[in-house]
Amino acid sequence: MGAIATRRLSEHVGAEVLDVDLDRLLGDEDLPEACLEALEEHGVLLFRELHVDDAAQVAFCRRLGDLVQFPKYANPDVMEISFDPGNPNVEYFASNDYWHIDGALDDIPAKASILSARVTARVGGETEFASTYAAYDMLTEAEQARFADLRVVHTFEAIQRLTYPDPTPAQIAEWASRTVREHPLVWEHRTGRRSVVFGATASHIAGMDLEEGRALLADLEARATAPDRILRHTWTVGDMVIWDNRGLVHRACAFDRTEPRRMHRTTLVGDEEIA
Repeated sequence: MGAIATRRLSEHVGAEVLDVDLDRLLGDEDLPEACLEALEEHGVLLFRELHVDDAAQVAFCRRLGDLVQFPKYANPDVMEISFDPGNPNVEYFASNDYWHIDGALDDIPAKASILSARVTARVGGETEFASTYAAYDMLTEAEQARFADLRVVHTFEAIQRLTYPDPTPAQIAEWASRTVREHPLVWEHRTGRRSVVFGATASHIAGMDLEEGRALLADLEARATAPDRILRHTWTVGDMVIWDNRGLVHRACAFDRTEPRRMHRTTLVGDEEIA
């Protein structure tokens, strides 16, 4: 079958896939390529109320690429995102409330992430997306020239301090043990497209006054994630969303964490360094 029908969800990012059900998701041999092409164009693909289980989600995602492994979970192909006290990563999920790129501190960031909703919050808990390609395109020519040679230091501590502003010595030591990355502010992709690399892991701009650099990054993020430039998805149980992690930042919206909210994530191994 191949081609898919889509409907744009916002001006700058996102499309809903209109003609894929569970049978086609698993049976159409041409669907993965069509989805990857649509992902390159739209950044985010929404499959509304698809109701995939873990086996179906993993089977489809393996047709898109290799999967990141999450060894702390019973099924290492799937990360459960919840604030259940028994979740092995619960300490870090609060940081999902800030704009970020998945794997910004890895050798190679994730290619794409796939999230399906199993239990939703009564109020809040949406996920917001903003295109970092569109963020580059909105820059003036002078800004594009100025930013071309800037490099940004990314740290685990930068994002964790937003959640834990008064950390314990043990937390500081653990954060310091994590890898520090230096990325160009402007990522020139092998496709020829350019995006801006920012988010909550961005600590400061190398070689620039600390406060001046942080002010530049804060202004860039604020402009790139202005309300008219984002897609906010309100989850319904059964929704599945795929996003291009190389050309987006995303964040979770606030909700009452004493209530259950459970999302299942699979992640595609990256194949392109930030350069």
